Amino acid sequence: MIFMCGPAGAGKSTVARRLERNGMVRLSFDEVAWARGIRSMPLSSEVHAEIESGLRARLLELVGSGTDVVLDFSFWSRRARGEYRALLRPLGVEPETIYLATPKETALARVRARRLDHGDDFALPEGVAEAYFDHFEPPTDDEGPLTVLGPESIDEPNVG
Repeated sequence: MIFMCGPAGAGKSTVARRLERNGMVRLSFDEVAWARGIRSMPLSSEVHAEIESGLRARLLELVGSGTDVVLDFSFWSRRARGEYRALLRPLGVEPETIYLATPKETALARVRARRLDHGDDFALPEGVAEAYFDHFEPPTDDEGPLTVLGPESIDEPNVG
């Protein structure tokens, strides 16, 4: 069980898709929103809650069946990471957090380069992307297993 963690443009989906190719099931807000025909972000709180409910149910189903899962979410807050750890604890699962420690300008440049080509390619207004970055709470070792990857990691073929 892996939590992908980082602000928009950090490279989470690139690493998560690599883990998916290696056999994990990837769950993603963005992919679900894309499949529903949503082409703009951020999601309304109602749509976010609806998608999250479905993803949580699917997560519990997969983990309960022994399937390896990568959550391709931002996990931008310590609180959100704690809620998902608490959700998984009764199942005896201790997730690893993979944090993409990407510099702000790199992340923002990646967001600016997005073209709405697929579900991992949502464009964000510059101010929204900056706010996401500025309010992001990096994970710490005391939260549980943590791997920190730099921006160069998304270009390395053997991550995951």
